[in-house]
Amino acid sequence: MTEVQAFDLESYLAKGVENVVRELVRGAAFHPAESAFMARYALAGRKAARLRRESAARGGHVPPFLICSITSKCNLHCAGCYARALESVDDNEPARQLSAEDWGSVFAQARELGVSFILLAGGEPLARRDVIEEAARCPEIFFPIFTNGTLLDDEYLELLEKHRNLAPVVSIEGGEGSTDRRRGQGVYGRVRRAMGRMREKRIAFGASVTVTSENLEEVTAPDFVRALADEGCKGVVYVEFVPTAHELRSLALSEMQQGRLAENIRALREGGEELLLISFPGDEKSSGGCLAAGRGFFHINSHGGAEPCPFSPYSDLNVRECGLRGALDSGLFRALRSGELLRDEHLGGCVLYEKRAQVEALLEAQKED
Repeated sequence: MTEVQAFDLESYLAKGVENVVRELVRGAAFHPAESAFMARYALAGRKAARLRRESAARGGHVPPFLICSITSKCNLHCAGCYARALESVDDNEPARQLSAEDWGSVFAQARELGVSFILLAGGEPLARRDVIEEAARCPEIFFPIFTNGTLLDDEYLELLEKHRNLAPVVSIEGGEGSTDRRRGQGVYGRVRRAMGRMREKRIAFGASVTVTSENLEEVTAPDFVRALADEGCKGVVYVEFVPTAHELRSLALSEMQQGRLAENIRALREGGEELLLISFPGDEKSSGGCLAAGRGFFHINSHGGAEPCPFSPYSDLNVRECGLRGALDSGLFRALRSGELLRDEHLGGCVLYEKRAQVEALLEAQKED
């Protein structure tokens, strides 16, 4: 079995990056700080693409995206949280987690390899202001920060104003009822107030929506998307719900509902909505399967383990010992990329979570080699 070819994947990702930058440029046209950042970022983006091409010419492959879960701490207890189900979220900060200096080194290595986007996640990433400040020192990389939005205080807003490479992507589940039912009483109001303040300060931000069988029509309705745009939101990332327990499987989208999600997003795109609309794993189909394990991205957990993705907490290497380039050569990643698992049919939003027994078997095989 030959390794999955990267051509379709690279085209897909390049188009996604181009769309993000285009949307930000459009919003920055009359704002000097944003315009200056976008000019610098465009130059850095071209350099990063050249570094990736040079790596490919030498037989290597550097994905343009990286996901970093910079903390396992979270201040919310959302219903059906995959991170808590996988025991990758803790109410305290364990000592083994990477330091801000460690993360600064990861970001610098990513820049030298040609990584253009680093998605910061958790836990709740804003709980690690020291790491967010390290990201601010790396303006060549764009850092979407996937946050629940409840920690966006005055000090954070000031930091975001100064460093345009940091862009919050705030979680919302639809209207007040849907959001508070999953995230806790009063969270919706706090999130909308944070959005309003970011709009006032012209801080670019996006929204992340976990799509379930219950909120599918609500979160893909034109009125919902238009309301986000009116708040200043630049894009929406739709993520299909991953059932972490048998009793939650009814919330996962059926095959028919997955088709409906794709149809609704297509209609929104064709209907002239200016927001960037991304769907996972729906949009991955255009790349021939799941983008994890280094095909399009991989994940670094809070203590440095290199994992295929946040939903697949299996690692045979730690960036503390092998560095970012070494992590790309993970035996587990190579085994996943050279097989059929990343393209398998599955229930819910993550093939590797659904097929975790097979991933565990691959990991054990790597340990035996």
